[in-house]
Amino acid sequence: MTMKNKMKISKTVRDRFKITGTGKIMRSKIGFRHNISKKSRANVRRGNVPIEITGKMKIKLKKLLGI
Repeated sequence: MTMKNKMKISKTVRDRFKITGTGKIMRSKIGFRHNISKKSRANVRRGNVPIEITGKMKIKLKKLLGI
């Protein structure tokens, strides 16, 4: 009898990406962690909208998240 080791969930991936109730993987836009006072209000609002991850990256992230 062979036993497979469980793959550990990547903690960096867990913190950077969120999973919705329907199973989408969402990320935040880059470049909106600092210098917000220099950006326009509209630009900051656009930065708060999460982006869905699709394609091959979604498959890789699901594996890292243990889904």
